[in-house]
Amino acid sequence: MSGYIYSIVKFAVKTGLYTYHKKIEITGLDNIPTDKPVLFLPNHQSALIDVLLIATDCQRKPFFLTRADVFSSSWLNRIFSYFRMLPIYRMRDGRETLANNNLIFDTCSEILNRGEALVIFPEANHNLQRRVRPLSKGFTRIILRSFELNPQLDIQLVPVGLNYKNAAHFPDEVAVHYGKSISTKSLFDLNDVNKSSESIKDIVSSSLKKLTSHIPNDELYEATVSRLMNENVSFLDPMLVNETVQSYSKSVTNTKSEAPSERQKINLSKLVFSILNFPVVLLWRLWLKPKVPEAEFMGTFRFAFSFILFPIYLLTLFLSISFLQNMEIAVLSIGSLTVFNILLVKFGLR
Repeated sequence: MSGYIYSIVKFAVKTGLYTYHKKIEITGLDNIPTDKPVLFLPNHQSALIDVLLIATDCQRKPFFLTRADVFSSSWLNRIFSYFRMLPIYRMRDGRETLANNNLIFDTCSEILNRGEALVIFPEANHNLQRRVRPLSKGFTRIILRSFELNPQLDIQLVPVGLNYKNAAHFPDEVAVHYGKSISTKSLFDLNDVNKSSESIKDIVSSSLKKLTSHIPNDELYEATVSRLMNENVSFLDPMLVNETVQSYSKSVTNTKSEAPSERQKINLSKLVFSILNFPVVLLWRLWLKPKVPEAEFMGTFRFAFSFILFPIYLLTLFLSISFLQNMEIAVLSIGSLTVFNILLVKFGLR
């Protein structure tokens, strides 16, 4: 029974993601081994949205390492555990909690030894900037422990590039690129753990810099992003973005060019969407949006809010119209509104 619940929730979330986003592109699924232990290693930009995009399309049923502070109550603990989320503790959770990671790393090693899949964000934090940040050593420690349990284990590393057009915006576009798998069997030497760990980190980092946009220059970052936007370079195509950034070389100055502002454009579609769904839109703007703690969480909060509130809103409308008119008119009205909303997201809203 529990497997059915997981499948139903996965289908619902995937449907929600594809109706929430204007476009989702998935490439490289054929790079994912189906019969070996897999360690997915994505860059991290948009909090829980990153997790959901991988969980619903990666063709495996992976476990996830998740920041421990979200396991704030026993019922949340049960829910997250059911959906294969494991807590990982950070310094900000208290130095005394870091020892708990030893047990978590052991659990991860057992998962890989069973031939299952695990998702770890090797940057160990999230940030909306379009660059690959330095990788932490946490995932290499898990590889080490796995080899200590089974030296013959062939763990496959699959780097994943998550590329958002504008992760804090609605509706957004995103491309998920799965890179070629990397076998750790020939890379990890138990006699020289430090060198092996650094080598694997370098290989994964290099792969991620090809699968997602990487703008390394801090001083010219804002100017580079603005120029890319002005030239309408697609952030869904990291190869094009990175080639374009390299071509800029020193021609980009610190003067911040004016990027086209979506807010400056008159968008009749957005006005129509807001009117048709004004209770949900109003509640989001006045109540929840001001409470979003970081820009990286904007997409997560908005998606979760929409995923829960829109069905309630549509059901309330359906019951009201059924009571005031009849069920046939209610079905036609709610069906039309649902289709129209999806069309606005896909083709109207900017």
